[in-house]
Amino acid sequence: MNFALIGAAGFIAPRHMQAIHDTGHDLIAAIDPHDCVGRLDSFFPEARFFTEIERFDRFLEKRRRGPEDQRVQYVSICTPNYLHDAHVRLALRLKAHAICEKPLVISPWNLDALQELEAEYGCRVYNVLQLRLIPALQELKRTVDADSGRQRADICLTYITRRGKWYDVSWKGDPEKSGGVSMNIGVHFFDLLGWLFGEPEHWEVHLRTPRKMSGLLELERARVRWFLSVDEEDLPQSVRQAGKYAYRSMTLDGQEIEFSDGFTDLHTRVYREILAGRGAGLCDARPAIELVFALNHCDVVQQSRCCHPFLKDIRPKELLRYRKAA
Repeated sequence: MNFALIGAAGFIAPRHMQAIHDTGHDLIAAIDPHDCVGRLDSFFPEARFFTEIERFDRFLEKRRRGPEDQRVQYVSICTPNYLHDAHVRLALRLKAHAICEKPLVISPWNLDALQELEAEYGCRVYNVLQLRLIPALQELKRTVDADSGRQRADICLTYITRRGKWYDVSWKGDPEKSGGVSMNIGVHFFDLLGWLFGEPEHWEVHLRTPRKMSGLLELERARVRWFLSVDEEDLPQSVRQAGKYAYRSMTLDGQEIEFSDGFTDLHTRVYREILAGRGAGLCDARPAIELVFALNHCDVVQQSRCCHPFLKDIRPKELLRYRKAA
């Protein structure tokens, strides 16, 4: 299979290069407006590289009209969130399947148009939802699905990952381009929760700022208190003392769910699933995108008895910070 890659200089791009390489296929072209892409030498030194999307498009379109063995069958997309929709459309126009990082889109209604284009061009749109492939979480899903009569589980989800001042001035810090913290770092966790515990029935947001967000989510089989942050101050003291910059925890009825292992080759597993015809598509991506969009646009609940435990100390500091800024 021939692959092309959009967003070759991005953080996640090497995992896609590795996955294409490990599954035995060829990357023939890559594009990024930034030219710091020496990482290509580790996997595909013969790949053509472009810094202008128009020349990249022209190169691939010419190959589409050529012999079958020169055509691109898959386009991998590792670009900023707000560009995913446009780049998926480019892939489909080339009569190629799209493999897109999450979130697939920021606005749910864009999924409807992509479904129409899938039918028009006869190609698929796949989303990278790699947490679904972690063995421990697959085992948890089998357990949850088998015990249909159990009471609603109590889940506490915490994800804090340090981001420096650059974050605020990059596209990631612009909600119009990233979808905010809930979309940028949270969408794969919301996808995981829905996949494990069913459709959302009720949700509340207890805190929403540019760098952190927290709330309550009630699913068919679980009640989830969740907290997301890119602020280093929110890291537990023990984590900071250990010199670490991220903290991830998910408990079920007070018991920690361990899913730290098995992360190294998840993108390769995703690619193997896609190439075998079992990849996650538009219908799989839709529930989490619709949920995050709703969380970003609902009112903030100031008083709730079901807050995340971190919120007790954080909310007063955030209110004081914003009062001072005002």
